[in-house]
Amino acid sequence: MTLNIKSKAVSPTSFLHLKDAQENLMYTEPDKKGAEKLPVGVNVYGPGSKEYQAAQTKVNNRAIQRLQKRGGKFEQTAEEKQKEQVHYLAEITHSFENLDYEGITSGRELALAVYGDTSIGFVADQVAEFVKDWSNFTQNSVKS
Repeated sequence: MTLNIKSKAVSPTSFLHLKDAQENLMYTEPDKKGAEKLPVGVNVYGPGSKEYQAAQTKVNNRAIQRLQKRGGKFEQTAEEKQKEQVHYLAEITHSFENLDYEGITSGRELALAVYGDTSIGFVADQVAEFVKDWSNFTQNSVKS
């Protein structure tokens, strides 16, 4: 008897229910009509997706270019590192649910705005940690 390893394949995306800086799950504010609170979160591409692999390749290529440009020295300013992380996270973000950023409601522009704002850096930190764990993309995990 053997195991069909394909039965253990992961989903390309998964939903991350975001927490605020105090580790509380975030929900939408109820409106005056009494609508229910909805989870605030992000759908991200995981390590088994083509989008994630492409983003990883871009990170690696930029590192190689930096090494070549700087004569083999791998020094990076805090600003360069933060900018690179923002673009990486934007590339692995499929979509956000139930959040906006000063009127921006979707797309890459929203991802860049959210991840680029250090005053809400806890969002970027959560996404960066979430995508490192393959189990977040298993058939039993919450999916987008």
